[in-house]
Amino acid sequence: MALRPLTGAALAGALDGLAALRIEVFRAWPYLYDGDRAYERGYLAGYADTPDAILAGAWDGDRLVGAATGMPLSAHHAAAPGGDWPAGAPPQEQVFYCAESVLLPEYRGRGIGHMFFDHRESHARRAGYRWSCFAAVIRPQAHPMRPPDYRPLDPFWRKRGYAPLGGAVERFSWTDLGEAEESVKELQIWLKQL
Repeated sequence: MALRPLTGAALAGALDGLAALRIEVFRAWPYLYDGDRAYERGYLAGYADTPDAILAGAWDGDRLVGAATGMPLSAHHAAAPGGDWPAGAPPQEQVFYCAESVLLPEYRGRGIGHMFFDHRESHARRAGYRWSCFAAVIRPQAHPMRPPDYRPLDPFWRKRGYAPLGGAVERFSWTDLGEAEESVKELQIWLKQL
């Protein structure tokens, strides 16, 4: 296993692998994402052109088995408007957005998730950001596709120093498994001071 942070052209070269991981990993609860390559190409294109963007990749030999990305929150909101940023929250220009974190199930439980956050947070600090945030999808407790043994990641995120930011909700549209078309999903913003 090797974990490497990528920026610029190296990041752009890993986007196809990230797209495949997103499609595979996000099919599971709680995202239930019925993804396709065309959507992925459009969604991920901004990482290659965004200053301060990062992809922390986990490789097993030559195979990308996990990845986590990040970019300035202001760049993320410009590319994907549709969220609420509450009054009194830190200015968006001071916040680094930790976007997807995807890891194949057979590689979980090895500390890679912590390393993903470590790389993104270190990168954000070096670039001068004072805060870090991410968005977690909100699903109802009684959702029919919720696995009975599902354990939320809230304890992991809290241990890393993140907490939900009141009044901060993102809205993204994607097609859920079993849906014919996209529907809007709400995601709670979690925030940490770096």
